[in-house]
Amino acid sequence: MESQLTSLLQQGCDDLELAVDDAQRQQLLDYLALLAKWNKAYNLTAVRDEAQMVTRHLLDSLAIAPFINRQRLIDVGTGAGLPGVPLAILFPQREFHLLDSNGKKTRFLFQVKTALGLDNMAVHHSRVEAFRAAEPYDAVLSRAFASLQDMVQGCRHLLAPDGCFLAMKGQLPSEELAPLSQDYPESAIYPLCVPGLDEQRHLVVLAR
Repeated sequence: MESQLTSLLQQGCDDLELAVDDAQRQQLLDYLALLAKWNKAYNLTAVRDEAQMVTRHLLDSLAIAPFINRQRLIDVGTGAGLPGVPLAILFPQREFHLLDSNGKKTRFLFQVKTALGLDNMAVHHSRVEAFRAAEPYDAVLSRAFASLQDMVQGCRHLLAPDGCFLAMKGQLPSEELAPLSQDYPESAIYPLCVPGLDEQRHLVVLAR
């Protein structure tokens, strides 16, 4: 089974044109194994099949890698660590903060950080509106967060003046983007292609 997952992950990274070395690939697979193990007791994700986890969690998260060009990022409502953990593995030189209000999920993430030795990853257990960072972030990430409006309103206090929001969405969220166009004129929507996934995926970048 592990060789099948390794091949599936490597093929997906090749399709995404991502340079992933052996150590990073093993970290991604170790994270997947921890997720599958903890999921049995803590119900971290509705996806149970590990091959589906490679596609729907790892590759889905890594699909936004070309847009990760900031140094200090926070993944809001990270849940089981998506996309924060895969991106922290892929970009060890960047700083990732993972925020969630669910104690079971943040306990899992502390275990992931320790087991994988992710020194560039910090875990925060808090509601987003109550969380105060020592310094603002260059980018605020979210995957399957509420609406774009809710994301902007709820996370604005975390963002540096020249920072940007990176919102991972399924179908094209044109109606959500329209009310924000005046405040975020440098905004764009990018279609994403996730290997092995026949569903729409988009990344919304909101910048002032």
